Amino acid sequence: MRLVRKDFPILNRHIDGKPLIYLDSTATSLKPQMVLDAMDGYYASYSANVFRGIYKISERATSCYESARERIARFIGAKKKDEIIFTRGTDESISLLYYSWALPHVKADDTIVTTIMEHHSNFVPWQQLTKSKGVTLKIWTTDANGELNLKDLDSLITRKTKLLALTAVSNVLGTVNPIQKIIGIVKKLNPACLVLVDAAQAAPHMAIDVQAWGADFIAFSSHKMLGPTGFGVLWGRRELLEDMPVFNFGGDMIKEVHRDSTVFADLPHKFEAGTPHIAGAIGLGAAVDYLSGLGMDAVREHEIEITSYALGKLSEIRGLSIVGPREAICRGGVIAFTMGGLHPHDIAQILDEDNICIRVGFHCAQPLHEYLSIGATARASFYIYTQKTDIDALVLGLHRVKKLLG
Repeated sequence: MRLVRKDFPILNRHIDGKPLIYLDSTATSLKPQMVLDAMDGYYASYSANVFRGIYKISERATSCYESARERIARFIGAKKKDEIIFTRGTDESISLLYYSWALPHVKADDTIVTTIMEHHSNFVPWQQLTKSKGVTLKIWTTDANGELNLKDLDSLITRKTKLLALTAVSNVLGTVNPIQKIIGIVKKLNPACLVLVDAAQAAPHMAIDVQAWGADFIAFSSHKMLGPTGFGVLWGRRELLEDMPVFNFGGDMIKEVHRDSTVFADLPHKFEAGTPHIAGAIGLGAAVDYLSGLGMDAVREHEIEITSYALGKLSEIRGLSIVGPREAICRGGVIAFTMGGLHPHDIAQILDEDNICIRVGFHCAQPLHEYLSIGATARASFYIYTQKTDIDALVLGLHRVKKLLG
């Protein structure tokens, strides 16, 4: 994947005379020129609103906007583009389900299951249902290796279970969950139990197929997969989406409005009120094209190679403890770690002196850190533009940290 680096303008620049070592792709990915050009092209050449403009540039904007929806649908194996709901990101996609599916459907004697490794966006909404609806929330915990035991599903999933909400890939542990196998077990135990998959860390890094998975809903974000910030996707089975009430009110999500009644638009537009993030859709469409051109199997192979190299190099640093599975094949391109008694913020600040960018904190997964009985962690994460020399720079930087702080 070394050749792709030329496609990312930010990697061709120096900051204070030093190259950028970007190891925070789990938080947000860098953007290739192809995506930047697609978005700039909209703003520079046909910057008009979509759907109702009866003039050329508006019709072009509408065509490009809906074309992006169609390509995104193909990218994840959706049957129809109308199952693709545009949102502001994974957080809003899951919040949409909270308001439009959970609140109307769950009741006090229902159960929802989630996992200890979830991002807050797929944990807090279901936690709140225990307060607003009195539902029971069960939390599926991991073993010492950071992996879920599928045998636990026999006790977690009952006839009262309304929803299983889980991540495909942990943004801290790196654990890649066997989603298709999990869903198969869940549907046998309770066919009526719906499954929501947080695919924010999966869609950018590996081939996914919502039909093969057997999921009911999936959510993911544009900015983690080479696209713009402030844009995301909710996919759902059509019959479920059609049954759900609208999420926001405003323009473009209605067919007719009268003094005493309103007729809402069909899917997907009934969930997309107001002027949408048109450039965001066009940018994500271009990102999907870029990734499809590389091939998601090749993307995953590169990630495994880089992660394996990083695991080996980091394991050689005395006092450094890695969180999650030890084998690269079992994890995504993310490694969270601690270094003895050193504070992660101090580690990151020293690394930043050499333009080495990592993430520190709880990574929006504080319940997981509490479960593991650890404080904040440092996190390095990788993507298609990451090369072994980036890992070497990180390791050298961490040795410098130990020398200064140890």
